[in-house]
Amino acid sequence: MDVRSRSAHRRWLLVTGLVVGGFGPVFSLATQAATDEAARWSLDLRAWPRDGAQQYADGTMRFLTALTGGFLFGWGVMILALRQWVFDAAPDQTRRAVLVGLVAWCVLDSLGSLAAGVPSNVLFNALVLLTAAGPLWFRAMHDCPASPSRARRGGCRDVRRLRGIASRRA
Repeated sequence: MDVRSRSAHRRWLLVTGLVVGGFGPVFSLATQAATDEAARWSLDLRAWPRDGAQQYADGTMRFLTALTGGFLFGWGVMILALRQWVFDAAPDQTRRAVLVGLVAWCVLDSLGSLAAGVPSNVLFNALVLLTAAGPLWFRAMHDCPASPSRARRGGCRDVRRLRGIASRRA
């Protein structure tokens, strides 16, 4: 599989949407004591070392967790919707929009983690960012402009397409 193809990017947007949106139900379930263990464990892991200090006893914490879960789930669904209804019409713009959102989340969440005295979450954020972004860091080869001169000026290196055009000229 060519990870720099449109089809690879389209498939990876499914992974991205599931990674981002998958955190939503975990945190939303933490609004009730009977279902908060997955979120509590997740926070405890990210606030390394695991010591059981992360708790959901406070009502304000449960409310903020409900908000976080809702935002994450909605963001994941939005990424899946972009994949389904926008990507084919604007693949590079979709890729860039999702990537910018992921980077913005990572930067702000990491700064907040540092300010809160939980630097271990910065590493977790970097791992989630790398997983969620995957091949989206790079423009798909098939998104290059149609003319070879525009492709070279735009920095595209769609070698197979450019070779085909060169062989027709020969």
